Amino acid sequence: MFRTHTNGELTLKNLNEKVTLSGWVQTIRDKGFMIWIDLRDRYGITQLVLDEERSSKELLESAKKLGREFVIKVEGTVIERTSKNPKIPTGDIEILVENLTILNESQLPPFTIEDETDGGEELRMKYRYLDIRRNPVKDKLIFRHKMAQKVRNYLSEEGFIEVETPVLIKSTPEGARDFVVPSRMNPGQFYALPQSPQTFKQLLMVGGMDRYFQIVKCFRDEDLRADRQPEFTQIDCEMAFVEQEDIMNVFEGMTKTLLKDITGRDFEDFPRMTFADAMQKYGNDKPDIRFGMEFVELNELVKGKDFKIFDDAELVVGINVEGIADYTRKQIDELIDWVKRPQIGATGMVWIKFQNDGVVTSSVNKFYSEEDLKKITEEFGAKAGDLIFVMSGNADKVRTQLSALRMELGNRLGLRKGNEFAPLWVVDFPLLEFDEESGRYHAMHHPFTSPKTEDFSLLETDPGKARANAYDLVLNGNEIGGGSIRIFDKDLQSRMFDLLGFSKEEAEAQFGFLMNAFKYGAPPHGGLAFGFDRLVAILDGNEVIRDYIAFPKNNSGRDVMIDAPAPIHQEQLTELELKLDLKA
Repeated sequence: MFRTHTNGELTLKNLNEKVTLSGWVQTIRDKGFMIWIDLRDRYGITQLVLDEERSSKELLESAKKLGREFVIKVEGTVIERTSKNPKIPTGDIEILVENLTILNESQLPPFTIEDETDGGEELRMKYRYLDIRRNPVKDKLIFRHKMAQKVRNYLSEEGFIEVETPVLIKSTPEGARDFVVPSRMNPGQFYALPQSPQTFKQLLMVGGMDRYFQIVKCFRDEDLRADRQPEFTQIDCEMAFVEQEDIMNVFEGMTKTLLKDITGRDFEDFPRMTFADAMQKYGNDKPDIRFGMEFVELNELVKGKDFKIFDDAELVVGINVEGIADYTRKQIDELIDWVKRPQIGATGMVWIKFQNDGVVTSSVNKFYSEEDLKKITEEFGAKAGDLIFVMSGNADKVRTQLSALRMELGNRLGLRKGNEFAPLWVVDFPLLEFDEESGRYHAMHHPFTSPKTEDFSLLETDPGKARANAYDLVLNGNEIGGGSIRIFDKDLQSRMFDLLGFSKEEAEAQFGFLMNAFKYGAPPHGGLAFGFDRLVAILDGNEVIRDYIAFPKNNSGRDVMIDAPAPIHQEQLTELELKLDLKA
């Protein structure tokens, strides 16, 4: 027997009990005549004690050989600690060691296995199995497990059936590049790893499995942005014989259940916002509504004053930041430099201060009188002590740039608190986006999204104005889930393929299996998929998903621990009938 108890459970209730514990050596404090050892496992830490009066010479010598992260087993008696530690559950007791066995020695770890470690991120990723021993990582993985269990329980109680779908599938265009897998038995042909189980869950609806879910791995071979992973996990769901409200109600209920578990409070019905309003008020389709700074458009107020930058702009728009009118010129200039970075791409920014003494000053005093500036502050509803930032240019670009500034200020001013939650539904997305470069429409979500019923006729007259029967669930400025009512009529699906530029032959080659299924009585259906990694991170008060994945990739899509991706042997290439032609 390696243990009778874990290292996190013994208390004064166990006094004088004979116990066996196993784990890793966290620290050793050797005073010569007395040795204390902190023994760790995933449940906690228990202090061990040996001394010259009560321990044999051989036992003390064995203890002196121990190093950090040695794996040991001890047998001993639970005694009361003289110097108690109220910070840990086992802080009232210690184990008087009677036998000690070294199960495995350890080299000195490359970083300290402590909450506040001295290891950088890349080093910790290389030795991720050591990083997992640290409480911050361990606790995140346990939290993820608990959330997965709650999701499964909720959906099962709602009548959903968990069904696994294939991992080796057919390559289909869904926005990002596929990871492809060569087939040895079918030379020259390839599987693809699924970007989502989209077509399979629709086929399950045709098959009569009217409530399906799956916590499933998905794969996208895309250029990695901050905190993206090439493989990620979705809570993938689909329902038949439903409308948009049915789906939103079920998954709002699930999110409320998770939020109540985290916060202990009941949430009211989630607010809703159209895509158009989200873009106009916040500059993006996943606004963080925990704080204000709504956009105010200023075209009518600021044009015609001989300030060419505003006069020539498609849109002049700003935000009011409360209580920072005491920002120095250096602080303001630093923010201007921040929006000028290539990642943001602004050419500049105008500021207007509503000073505490009531005087309004601006970086454009030369063009606008004090009366002009006061009218602008009134448009924002600004008060003494506020600072307004204004940007101008192409409407789409400037909204994106101002949105980035708003979020940055939210972070800097402590307005984006991890323990506050503000859920929001965003609805009425455009069905299609027109790509100037290719000269054709692309699906805003995917080719199977249904237009809103009242917009069906627009597919023939003005497709760009058609709205999707789609919805995103946003939490704290992050999209945590999105879905739509699907097209289930083969004629409407064919029309959508036409709009997206598929020839009849291409549509048949890519999606013939789905179109064929629709001939056999497809029910009305729709669904939603949550990004499980991000949902878990946000529920835990963070936004970095990498910390909630046991073995994540780095920002280059590499697993530095196992050194993947990696070359394969020539024999394997030959067997797969593949030839590499790498350009220098």
